[in-house]
Amino acid sequence: LDMKSYFDTVNHDKLMYFVEKQIDDKRVLHLIRQYLLSGIMVEGIFEKSEEGTPQGGNLSPLLSNIYLNELDQLLEKRGHRFVRYADDCNIYVKSRRAGYRVMNNMTKFLEGNLSLIVNREKSAVGSP
Repeated sequence: LDMKSYFDTVNHDKLMYFVEKQIDDKRVLHLIRQYLLSGIMVEGIFEKSEEGTPQGGNLSPLLSNIYLNELDQLLEKRGHRFVRYADDCNIYVKSRRAGYRVMNNMTKFLEGNLSLIVNREKSAVGSP
């Protein structure tokens, strides 16, 4: 599974909800929120960011893992073997039929619960 424009589309409110489950310090939470809202420069013009995490920022990989930990926990709960690196996830199942079922279920979860878009052109069921 591959998520389309993942770092640009992370929902700030959902991300902060997941971060708040791990961090109690309001000052740290405020700094993380400010980091997310820091914006970007496009052709010399500042644009405020309403969603996404700053690409290339030191915190972005950590925040990415916190956000997608929900996917990891769901896959573990269902007993699936998987490997995820950032927004790319390989899920290992026993049959093609199971592969299509799992891909469909995970797509529904990612799009419905995490407000992400699965890149269908880069996501597929395959065999080794």
